[in-house]
Amino acid sequence: MHKLLMLLCWLCGSMMATAQRQRGSVSGAVQDSITHNPVAAVKVSVLKDTVKVMTNQYGLFRIDVPVGSTHLVFEKDGYRTKTVPLDHYDRMLIELSPIGKTSGEDLDIAKAKARARFAHSTNPNYSNLGMGISSFFDETYGKLYENKFVDAAKSRVSFFAMDVDRAAYSNMRRFVRLREPIPVDAVRIEELVNYFHYSYPLPPKDSLFAIYAQYTDCPWNRQHNLLQIAVRAQQIEMDSLPASNLVFLIDVSGSMGTPNKLPLLQAAFRVLVNNLRPRDHVSIVAYAGTPGLVLPATQGDQKEKILNAIDYLSAGGSTAGEAAIKMAYQLAEENFIPNGNNRVIMATDGDFNVGQTSDQDMEDLIMQKKESGVLLTCLGFGMKDYKDSKLETLATKGNGNFAYIDDLEEANKVFAREFGSTLFTVAKDVRAEVSFNPARVKAYKLIGYENKILKEDNSNGVKVGGGIVGSGNCVVALYEIASANPEPEGVLSDVKIWYRTPQDTTLRVAKQVIYQSKQEFEKTSDDFRFASSVALFGMLLRRSGYTGEGDISMVTGIAKRSLGADSGGYRGEFVKLIKLVRKNAKWLK
Repeated sequence: MHKLLMLLCWLCGSMMATAQRQRGSVSGAVQDSITHNPVAAVKVSVLKDTVKVMTNQYGLFRIDVPVGSTHLVFEKDGYRTKTVPLDHYDRMLIELSPIGKTSGEDLDIAKAKARARFAHSTNPNYSNLGMGISSFFDETYGKLYENKFVDAAKSRVSFFAMDVDRAAYSNMRRFVRLREPIPVDAVRIEELVNYFHYSYPLPPKDSLFAIYAQYTDCPWNRQHNLLQIAVRAQQIEMDSLPASNLVFLIDVSGSMGTPNKLPLLQAAFRVLVNNLRPRDHVSIVAYAGTPGLVLPATQGDQKEKILNAIDYLSAGGSTAGEAAIKMAYQLAEENFIPNGNNRVIMATDGDFNVGQTSDQDMEDLIMQKKESGVLLTCLGFGMKDYKDSKLETLATKGNGNFAYIDDLEEANKVFAREFGSTLFTVAKDVRAEVSFNPARVKAYKLIGYENKILKEDNSNGVKVGGGIVGSGNCVVALYEIASANPEPEGVLSDVKIWYRTPQDTTLRVAKQVIYQSKQEFEKTSDDFRFASSVALFGMLLRRSGYTGEGDISMVTGIAKRSLGADSGGYRGEFVKLIKLVRKNAKWLK
């Protein structure tokens, strides 16, 4: 009996030990807290255990951890060791702080290293000499000409496409962090303003849009007034979002080999994959010299299979954008979900150099493909050879949206915090028609939206295109207004939002008459004042001739007093960016 008890104890102990050693998998990415670049060769170990792995060249890791483990330890020479609780995370984003001062000197060193690492020769197959394109290093931006004041008696209607592209803000942030001058044409003011969350109420359940307006004195020109129009879209609950048919179209050409391109792209798509549901499915096309099918249509709950396909991508070769786009749309059409979310998500630096390369050629291709009902999301990555002008064109013509991913936090914002609004469209061909009353408005100037202005007259038969608006989006537009005297009351303007739903070609309209009397600026909402500060900041960056008494101090003061609830901390980050710009751009002081 004694021997039997001992045997049973030994078996129990063995089983407990085996259970304790059963492993679960934890993966993630490690980046530098200053440069936001992936960090390779970081030792990742389980606290009080011998299990350890090293991050790969893209800063990615996967480690098996014993059941009951509580922390992971991250170690690398030149960085502060970091111990992170496991909690319930199975995918982690870790920032390591360099040892020593995080001063301007350190940032200058990091910037110099970045320059050396990312510099490469001009691509001879992509011309920046055409009309409407401006260059910065080997980056290209669509040329913008600032809107001027319009005499309301001669032309009372302002007509423009509405969308919530936000690429210009994160791209601007990249320049600020690297202490580089910001190209004027990289600053699209409406994208800066619409980067932030605003708390205007959702529309009633029977309406797709709600329209709000506030009217006040203009802080940078005391002779003028400021009108803000905010359009809030219906929000679809996550459980009610339609099934998604997504095709990841990933650029793995040689130009994507630097740490802030393909490695960051892989980390960004990992965030998206974690938000997929079983009813969604994903295909992956990777392209360099020739496009290839990396992953056929796979259900969203097979995350390991999808993530493995993403993790093992590597960069090399030329960029066959034309053939890759055709293959991606073909896959999307083959797996098309009626009444679903059918979308190609294209991730690239935009540096196409094989096949059709001009913006016009790519426009024509995308215009043809969008008729299939497949939408396009463009994600921009990288620096020095980044082709913003091309990606913006593709997104606009493809009934899509456009984001620039400068770090993993932005990837989390786009694909996690704003998952629904990024990937699920509630309205397309969205256009705003704002008709001003000449009795109250002498002249008006739309701030931003320069490349989205539409002609009121469509008699020439050319199809007028608009933007897309996602689930729960809030689109903000600001007008600077020279008032007419002496009419202080009555209708200020009439607003119409024209749109189509994703599954219907019928043109619909939401209307709102604006009667607002003028308020004092300081008595308006936090949302109004903060959006105004961002608009002024954009005008300063663009060297606008209409900033009046506005300067960077005014931007700072208004922004600090209108932070509000600041969900996500993005407004607070904006204030920090202003400080960096003010310190390094003498012309803004």
